[in-house]
Amino acid sequence: MRHATLVELAERNGVRLPEALLTDWPPVLSVADERGWFRFQRLYDAARTVLQTEADLRRVVLEAAIDDAADGSGWLELQIDPSGYAARFDGLCALTELVLDAAAQAGRETGVGVAIVVAANRTRHELDARTLARLAARYADRGVVGFGLSNDERRGPAARFSPAFRIARRAGLASLPHGGELAGPDSVLSCVLELGADRVGHGIRAVEDPATLDLLAERGVACEVCPASNVALGVYPALADVPVRRLLRAGVPVALGADDPLLFGSRLADQYEIARHVHGLGDAELAELARASVRASRAPESVRAQLLAGIENWLATDPDRMATGPVSPVRG
Repeated sequence: MRHATLVELAERNGVRLPEALLTDWPPVLSVADERGWFRFQRLYDAARTVLQTEADLRRVVLEAAIDDAADGSGWLELQIDPSGYAARFDGLCALTELVLDAAAQAGRETGVGVAIVVAANRTRHELDARTLARLAARYADRGVVGFGLSNDERRGPAARFSPAFRIARRAGLASLPHGGELAGPDSVLSCVLELGADRVGHGIRAVEDPATLDLLAERGVACEVCPASNVALGVYPALADVPVRRLLRAGVPVALGADDPLLFGSRLADQYEIARHVHGLGDAELAELARASVRASRAPESVRAQLLAGIENWLATDPDRMATGPVSPVRG
């Protein structure tokens, strides 16, 4: 959600937001302890409460696609936990159908393909996750492309949710859990071995264990690396410490993402600026990051071919460019 949209919708819908989402934006966050994560989650949940009507939700989806198009993106996979909105929008199915229709409309208006990832919450019961997995499976041929697992990984071991992910995988959905951000390489390993992860949201802590790195590389499991959010949340003290190069050297596919632009104040293209100017990646390396996101996406083959051709075209022109590289076609 755009910050200006957050403020406008809060005023229109009579929602009182914390000062950290208003005058102190973007907020200062650190999740090094449980208190820090609680503050982050409180702000995230407060921001969601401004979405009160169908028009509000459609606007947010459309603006996400517009902003990704401005960053050069051609494919967007938005993650949502439907249970967080269902009570306001006539239930899980009605909410999901609304989001899918909004995604299709946004795609038509912007030219950016928009798909949906249904995500379960680690802090809730595993039976809730199975319900959401069945919901995702029901819409597997209507715009839902994956099943995810979010929230504080320190509070919900991946193995608890393996039955839900089996339901999703049987329906042909991608396995897209978060892991290896607040917890170490064992969290990444569990996502791969217990949940059959095709991509891991973050996954950066895998660098702490060579065997986990080897497994990711061997299986081609992409890590959705979000440098700005890693620093904003205190996972790493500085942008230079985010182990982008270590993942690349190990042969792990890396797809750059912005995580949550509303709370972290930076979007997708900014992550490529970081990769170029902080980590020193050149054009060929930036192009490979973009290719990795295309390959790790669930975009149709025709869309993948078009995006990959665009990357090659970018790489073949203007070799003296000093601006950002091509941006990832996937944002999670």
